[in-house]
Amino acid sequence: MSATFRSSAFPHAATRPAAAVDLLAAWRPGGFLMERRGTGIVTAGELRRIEVAVGSEQATRAAAAADDALAGLGIEDAVVIAALPFRGDMAARLVIPERITVTSISPRELDLGVGRDRGVAEPAIPPPRTSAPPISPMRWVAEPPAAAYEQAVAEALSRIRAGDLEKVVLTRALTAPNPGIDLAALLAELRRRDPECHLFAAPADEDGAFVGATPETLLRREGDRVVSLPLAGTAARWPDDPGRDREAAEALVRSAKNQHEHAAVVEAVAETLTQHCTKLRVDTEPHLVATATVWHLATAVRGRLRPSAPSALALAAALHPTPAVCGTPANVASALIASLEPASRGLYSGLVGWVDGRGDGEWAVSLRCALITRARVRIDAGAGIVAESRPDLEVAETELKFRTIVDALEACAETAGREPA
Repeated sequence: MSATFRSSAFPHAATRPAAAVDLLAAWRPGGFLMERRGTGIVTAGELRRIEVAVGSEQATRAAAAADDALAGLGIEDAVVIAALPFRGDMAARLVIPERITVTSISPRELDLGVGRDRGVAEPAIPPPRTSAPPISPMRWVAEPPAAAYEQAVAEALSRIRAGDLEKVVLTRALTAPNPGIDLAALLAELRRRDPECHLFAAPADEDGAFVGATPETLLRREGDRVVSLPLAGTAARWPDDPGRDREAAEALVRSAKNQHEHAAVVEAVAETLTQHCTKLRVDTEPHLVATATVWHLATAVRGRLRPSAPSALALAAALHPTPAVCGTPANVASALIASLEPASRGLYSGLVGWVDGRGDGEWAVSLRCALITRARVRIDAGAGIVAESRPDLEVAETELKFRTIVDALEACAETAGREPA
């Protein structure tokens, strides 16, 4: 692998070997971090902040604002970083940071190592926790509770079976008082558990932070090459029982319900990207991606962009929201989400990433994440509802997806608030 490290404090830039920096170690609260397998970006300070108003097509407007700001700045190494909400019901914040550190890989590595395995992969399994149970367990409250979520899924199923739509994604949240979570410790714990995910941290309102480890690469652009790795279809993992774990993975691959859910996402991504590509290659069948707690179906979509193709953020905005986080058709699913979900998703299932003045960049779907303020912690999880869904199983899927971030938070809560020895 060819790699470079670029550290910039505008208006000057320098280049050194990538091995010289650990991006997580370089990150400080208030800055931005996005890292996967040692490559990515960390920033500090604000050269300029851009607010994108509430309203429709917010991600598209954010992309135009980012393009204008970068062009006006005239600094080749400048970037825009952001975490954008799921829908335009809250203002979006774009930042051109004062200082950036970027580790990048060569174009031939753009495939992200996906698509090589069509069978059951052999992922690294995080070691079991050996520490004692939390001294003060976090007091989680569900919104909505499981029974109300089942009712919402049942209503969605009635609409699907009536032919109003093919799929909708419904989410629920857990909230708890913040016991004093150390953000750097939480990020380190998330990276330990899921080293193949995109680790991220972005500043949020109320002096908060939006952090997570998301498995889904919505879009990466480097020159004329673009790749997307849509995920949809989920099964529980059994890391303590390799035989059962393998059976769960194989059952996911055979599942008609999950294949149906996954195909809708891949089709939507390919349809959008083909408008901007001279060539587009879609894997003929999904492969398996593992996190610490779940298996996902994934399909790699790779293309060669036309010279007229827009920036990475504009392409991500064109893809967002995919059926993986919204549904099909998107307009009908979005309206149903607004009526059935009790609260705004905020940044959850939105976009997180960066774009530079060349149009290159990387954007991920913000999943397996937490919004952390001084007062409280909020996490979200969702499930894709199709005709074959069952309300009780969709509740179980959200609880399974909660586990990644809940376990990491509670591991950090064990030491939060303790007096030094």
